[in-house]
Amino acid sequence: MIDLISVFAAAAMGGLLASLLRQPIILGYLLAGVIVGPFELGFIKDYAQVETVAELGVTFLLFTIGVEFSFAELQKVKKIALGGGGLQIFLTIALTVFVSLTMGWVTSVPQGIFLGELISLSSTAVVLKALMEQNETSTAHGQVMLGILIVQDLVLGLMLATLPALNKPVEEIGLAVGIALVKLALFALGAVVVGKWLIPPILQLLAKTESRELFLLGVVTLCLGIALLTGKIGLSTEMGAFVAGLMISEVEYADQTLDYVESLRDICVAAFFAAIGVLIDPVFLWNNLPLILGLVAFVVVGKFLIITPIVRLFGYPLKTAIIAGLGLAQIGEFSFVLAEQGSEFGLISEDVYMLMLGTTAITLIVTPFVLRFLPGILAKGESLPWLQSWLDRADVQIEVAEDLPFQGHVVVCGYGRVGSNIVRLLQERNYPVLVIDQSQERIEKLRDGKIPYIYGNAASLLVLEKAGVSHAKGMAIALPDPMSTRLSIKRALNLNPELDLVVRADQAKDIEMLYQLGAKEVVQPEFEASLELSAHLFSGLGLPLSDIQQDIQQIRLDHYLNLRPEGSQGQVSREILEAIKTLNKKWYSLPDDSPLIGMTLEKTYLRTLTGVSLIAIKRSSGEKIDYPHPQTMINEGDNLLLVGEKDELAAFAALAKGEIALPSENVSSNWLLVPNNSCILGKTVAELNFSPEFGLSIQAIRRKEKYIRFPDAGSEIQAGDRLLLFGNLEFLSQLSQRIASEENIATLVE
Repeated sequence: MIDLISVFAAAAMGGLLASLLRQPIILGYLLAGVIVGPFELGFIKDYAQVETVAELGVTFLLFTIGVEFSFAELQKVKKIALGGGGLQIFLTIALTVFVSLTMGWVTSVPQGIFLGELISLSSTAVVLKALMEQNETSTAHGQVMLGILIVQDLVLGLMLATLPALNKPVEEIGLAVGIALVKLALFALGAVVVGKWLIPPILQLLAKTESRELFLLGVVTLCLGIALLTGKIGLSTEMGAFVAGLMISEVEYADQTLDYVESLRDICVAAFFAAIGVLIDPVFLWNNLPLILGLVAFVVVGKFLIITPIVRLFGYPLKTAIIAGLGLAQIGEFSFVLAEQGSEFGLISEDVYMLMLGTTAITLIVTPFVLRFLPGILAKGESLPWLQSWLDRADVQIEVAEDLPFQGHVVVCGYGRVGSNIVRLLQERNYPVLVIDQSQERIEKLRDGKIPYIYGNAASLLVLEKAGVSHAKGMAIALPDPMSTRLSIKRALNLNPELDLVVRADQAKDIEMLYQLGAKEVVQPEFEASLELSAHLFSGLGLPLSDIQQDIQQIRLDHYLNLRPEGSQGQVSREILEAIKTLNKKWYSLPDDSPLIGMTLEKTYLRTLTGVSLIAIKRSSGEKIDYPHPQTMINEGDNLLLVGEKDELAAFAALAKGEIALPSENVSSNWLLVPNNSCILGKTVAELNFSPEFGLSIQAIRRKEKYIRFPDAGSEIQAGDRLLLFGNLEFLSQLSQRIASEENIATLVE
């Protein structure tokens, strides 16, 4: 009992410390286990108790993953899971056999194969925990990693089954594999039968009791019972728990099951990570540090070089392949199970076991940091022109549909449940639509439905250009990854500043950031569900429909402010820094003589003129304004947090210093298309900038894929140009009519 109390107490304190230091909580659990383990403070005397709870943690983790994942989700990644996962295991084992025999780590091929099996398995617990903390389980790289991890867990059963025969002749190994495959097939058949005919009535009976305790107890019994059965027939208990979760995911009580089991899972998972730390001997690590670091390098580099090309081979973007390759470049917790069994058959010596334990510990500690920072580093790197062009070339579209619309269409980024519904509604009203997605399964659906599509990353500038965003009427972004969503907004608006852009926000904290980056409308699904449910209730209570609609519209105009939890100033500031870490940002000190001083943000037209987004303001008095309102006044001594590309930030600096004149008061702006027969073709900007009494000025030209801010006076107007004009509204209206005709515009100033 003392051992369990020590582990839980240490895990709680370690997790709390890691959270306060803004580090992955997993790291706190691992280090806590090291401290209370037998090699340091020595609080743990009986590791068997701790190990039992740790095994429960992994079992419940795989069970809840199965409940959340479902067979439908499994279908989405079946190709990369089965083909890529199997190929990864085979290549890892082959590479390990070659290197281990060459380096003298093992003395025989069977030992090399066993060592390769240990290294080939990645950590389902660590990777999934890190992805859930980052809310990235539904991203492309999250789905790829999950698919490969599932196959690894399934293959663990085959590895355990073949261990006794690994030192025997080839025929016995083949027989052991055959028996294991038969067991696996029979278990799969039994799972289908149980999941279809036994699980639903059992859960229904438990639910009828209306007792939370009984329902939880029944679900835990089902999970552990199926896991125990798989262990008894020679397969892994963890695989049994995952299959149990998959069976429950298909019935109506899946959400209720998940809600009840999650807290139990989290407690046991914390104990699991602490238990891994208990096994680590810091002194042994230190004494063998060079060798262990060499093994760590071999594991990380070797698995990265194997997994990354495999993911690319299955048609995923380079960035997804890199994240998956490094995200799976560790040794998993199930390797402990395999290593313990292998030591009984003499396939691994005690020294090699300890070295593998140390190597595993270091790779597990590094993984959360990799998954936390790597996507941001890659996204940040895309702001470097040379790296962006290289990534864009590497991510050239694998497949583009024929007859893509290129004028007046709507671009939909993401063809999941939300995106597919948007497409259906647009097509019912005969609007031209084009979909961007990077899921092979969804691309097949689009192809079968004869819906124009581009296979690629919606955050890629090259893909957006190919989609004709410059000439699109509107764009809907329904991507699962907040980082890709933010990049898509910025790059789409670079191509088409007047684009009507509507975005889905998965989390409430993203709403203001998306508006600030230029989205015309941000929709938060949970808040929208609340509004619709409330509208129905109010209608039933007799409130006038017009009043209900007016109230709901006001809540939307206020960006759901009444529904959002109010965060502290520090919390909001941290969320801002977290959100823009993947974007090009800069704090800019406003010059004392800046013409922007005394103007409201609305009157400066900052985004229209320069493309930058103003995210926060620090006053000289120390006041901090996050997500400033359009009516916010710019004051002397302000420090502005800007997000934008290098040329956008340079344009803002020129504007703030007064090097470029701001539009005069009470003017309007308008984008005008220059047709092929326009009377202004060949004229220069200087010739079209009329006298100040009309307040007319050309502030930007959008020419094909180029965006020219503050064009030179000598720049000539070409057919197809879009001109950003500022001036008197009546004059702009008349000018737009003249530009579209062959009538001389000079008569306007006479």
